Amino acid sequence: MKHRGRHRRRRRGAALRAVLAGTALALTAVATLISASQATVAENPGALKPLASRADTGSLRLREHRVPARTLNRLATSMGRPVGVDAVLRSADRTLREGAECASEDRETLPVAPAATRAYCWDRADTATTAWQPASVTTSGDADDDGVWGSHRVLLTGWTHNTATGPAAERGLARVAFVDADDPDRPAYRWVLLVVPVEGGRDYRGLASGVSGMVWYQDKLLVTTTTGSADALYVYDLDRIQRTTVDEPAIGRVPGGWSADGYQYVMPAVGSYRFAAGRCGASGPPCPAGLSLDRGTVPDSLVAAEWTAPGSDRHARLWRYAFSKDPARGGLLATDAAGRVDPVEAYRTRASGIRGVLSYRRAGATVPSWYVGHLSESAGGHGGMWRQDTKGAKAARCGSDASRHCWAESAGTLSYWQETGEVWSLSDRMLFAVPLAALDRSLG
Repeated sequence: MKHRGRHRRRRRGAALRAVLAGTALALTAVATLISASQATVAENPGALKPLASRADTGSLRLREHRVPARTLNRLATSMGRPVGVDAVLRSADRTLREGAECASEDRETLPVAPAATRAYCWDRADTATTAWQPASVTTSGDADDDGVWGSHRVLLTGWTHNTATGPAAERGLARVAFVDADDPDRPAYRWVLLVVPVEGGRDYRGLASGVSGMVWYQDKLLVTTTTGSADALYVYDLDRIQRTTVDEPAIGRVPGGWSADGYQYVMPAVGSYRFAAGRCGASGPPCPAGLSLDRGTVPDSLVAAEWTAPGSDRHARLWRYAFSKDPARGGLLATDAAGRVDPVEAYRTRASGIRGVLSYRRAGATVPSWYVGHLSESAGGHGGMWRQDTKGAKAARCGSDASRHCWAESAGTLSYWQETGEVWSLSDRMLFAVPLAALDRSLG
């Protein structure tokens, strides 16, 4: 485990900004993409409505469930000593390409305004088909406030297999790209498959879930689960990554060792948070879509947004849970004596189709602003980006008609890297960053 005091790296704010920000990419060509054929301008989601009564917030309550230590230890004894992030990065076998090297159809998925100052496309082997879709991003800037994990700057992105295509054994699985961002000109990455221990640690199964949101905090990775599940979040330990020993399509224990559909590494879940009120959905608790970390609260908090379909009349909720301050519970949410987790703040918004959410207190503000990125109602169209608070909402605008469809196509979650002042996100084809200051300027 990385203990925050013992492994604290000195602040390298100016140097890190220079390394990660880079020269702004010439991506203005995407401004021509917004046209009359796109979906109608989204309605203003208006001011956030605070939710304070138990009737409004009771459905957000979670219960913590930990995988027994003996289960994890049994699995580690069978598979071999767990490894950490450094081992995965050392074995990186694929490379991200900078925006200028990417195909025009990839670059066209980037935001129109504000323009990305750093953008990358994936190895062609990972985008040759649409079987796997990226949707979430978190960074070592979330993991530790110095922005460094061990000796590396790291980006993690979550991908889910499209259940309608590809080999049946892969459908619905979730994987994470571990990106070594030390060299901003040529980031390299390696895949890790997310799994869940079963049979008391004698085996594991693939996590069949849509990872629409995730946050790396201290040594834990929290990821969202599939809509309609009683599990709201799964919890993974970055110091409990296991190597596989057999290269077969099967997932789990096989004759001669351990397999994971060809992946060299798996990360077994160490716990989950389940809705106390049952399965999420239209008649139950809100299904979380986007997640992010807010370091501006005391203690730090996990921010979540409810999933509703683009154009839906159902008003989504935004809320936050506090992280535990107990050193023995590093990276876990704060619970009461019964293992329950209640939201510490909640709102309702008229926005729909929310994929990205970020809470940040701007200079001079008394309360945080909520940045909400949502999908277009038309397939393949650019989405919108709004900044909301309890007084109103403002949208990024672009083009001669001041369209509000300025954000990325099929945009994923948002992650603020405190040391560089950048917001990281991704489209279905590109990984990119924009300065938070530029995002604010685009929002007026």
